[in-house]
Amino acid sequence: MLIHLSAATPRNAGAKAATLARLANAGFPVPPAFVVPTDIYSSFVAHLDIPSALAQGGSTELRRLIESQLLPPRLLTELTHALHALGDLPVAVRSSATTEDTLHASAAGQHDTHLAVHGPHAVATKLLATWSSLWTPRATSYRRTALPPAVSPADASASDGGINALDVALLPGAGAVDPALAVLIQRHVDADVAGVLFTGSASHPSGHGAGDVTVIEASWGLGESVVQGLVTPDEFVVGADGVLEVRLGDKRTRIDRGSDGTVSRDVPGEARHRACLTDDQVERLRKLGQEVAECLGAPQDIEFAIEDDHLWLLQARPITADLVLRSSEADAGERELVLRGTAGSAGVVRGPARVVKGPGDFEKVAVGDILVCPFTDPAWTVLFGVVAGVVTEAGGRLSHAAIVARERRIPAVLGISSLHSSVQDGQLLTIDGSIGTVRVHPSPHPRVS
Repeated sequence: MLIHLSAATPRNAGAKAATLARLANAGFPVPPAFVVPTDIYSSFVAHLDIPSALAQGGSTELRRLIESQLLPPRLLTELTHALHALGDLPVAVRSSATTEDTLHASAAGQHDTHLAVHGPHAVATKLLATWSSLWTPRATSYRRTALPPAVSPADASASDGGINALDVALLPGAGAVDPALAVLIQRHVDADVAGVLFTGSASHPSGHGAGDVTVIEASWGLGESVVQGLVTPDEFVVGADGVLEVRLGDKRTRIDRGSDGTVSRDVPGEARHRACLTDDQVERLRKLGQEVAECLGAPQDIEFAIEDDHLWLLQARPITADLVLRSSEADAGERELVLRGTAGSAGVVRGPARVVKGPGDFEKVAVGDILVCPFTDPAWTVLFGVVAGVVTEAGGRLSHAAIVARERRIPAVLGISSLHSSVQDGQLLTIDGSIGTVRVHPSPHPRVS
């Protein structure tokens, strides 16, 4: 039933696991892992009436239904044996859906990941939760709006970062109607530092071309702080001849393995603003990224972790939307405040600020609003089908939500620490996601009823 990572293919394990299998088989530092393949998910939900559950109770009812089921005894036994083969150590339980990590759509952050899971029963519980995350509002919304119904014959010869486009087209659930989900179970990495790097996807004002530039974002602890936009990470822009630019972030918290799952801790003041990567680590990451991109034949979005100075490759997928690296030289009007942050997604848009502090505020968001929020929680990307732009107090341009904003071509400016005190709900904003500026106009913008 279960398969070793080395045997993962796009058909049986989704693109995420299949790409990691290719990299592991090529000798890259991928954590030991096994996969619960897509056919187990399909068999498990075959007797469930998914359309009726969605129609009657929405995603909440369907998720409850999936998570209330019992795993087959044989699967529990195989999970126990496979975990023992990994040394009975804590593991990461990660989605590998047929609708993610493709050339057309990343689905970044749209399905659940569970870190520091220990023991067969805990893994079984998180397996069910990961399966059910295929049906969260953010995941179903993403599939409806971001995925093509199929890959056209013209795309069949296109590279998918190591996964042939024909394989993707033939996968169950390649469109938005019938997705399937494999689950990747990896040895948990106790990261001292972790983050994301993009290879060959951006040009730099210094004149370096896109193929020469690697962008790295990193923070203390596990990578969830970076990909979920919980902190403003350190950013390193690196060319073949060395570092081109360093922007130290505000790494105020870190996530680490706890006694049961993960815990969030405050970072001491001095470490908040100290670089979390050494020069040597930056160069090793640049080299690793270039080698992965060469192996897979396309620029890559790579998640990494550093444990006791050892680099681990946690994920690699095609870059679905390029970065734009520009400096802000904007001048304010006489009565306008200009806030400066990180250019997360290119474009200029004007609209009323809609301050959202949590899911309870979602209902007040209307078409054309500028989403103003503390950080770019992937669960909030359901709003990306409505808003005209995004501004955040924390987060980096390689976070999951920033990636989705670029896919949707929604302008975004990230990491404005003074945002909460500078912008009021309803205030008229003009944001430029190409240079990272937000103009706060002096008069409120009334809601049009």
